[in-house]
Amino acid sequence: MTLEERIDQSETRVCTTVFPFLTNHHDTLFGGKAMAIMDEVSFMAGTRFCRKTLVTVSSDKINFERAIPSGSIIEAIARVYSIGRTSLKVSVEIYLEKMYEDGRELAIQGMFTFVALNQNKEPTPVLEGLNIDR
Repeated sequence: MTLEERIDQSETRVCTTVFPFLTNHHDTLFGGKAMAIMDEVSFMAGTRFCRKTLVTVSSDKINFERAIPSGSIIEAIARVYSIGRTSLKVSVEIYLEKMYEDGRELAIQGMFTFVALNQNKEPTPVLEGLNIDR
């Protein structure tokens, strides 16, 4: 398997409905909840890519481009963006869909960085042990 094929296969998509208990006083998706969804879906994509224990070490600039109202459907899409020796970056986009209308639009995007850990909780190479044609 090539590196690009492995990245393609690890892409992760999660959909959810924005119910009122997920919203703030403006009746839109609470920013902290959006960030939690992004961290979780990026963690899944990173884990699917390398099948190693990962921990989040940073979230880069997160752009809240469009408010997401209660009653919307959202789809979070995470994809491995770059690979370091012991770390990887995963990009995440959240798309907004109105419940009863066609179409969707990009609402939030950001980047999360993870470090792979060994059994002693020390950084370990991300690609070590993977069958990847380079």
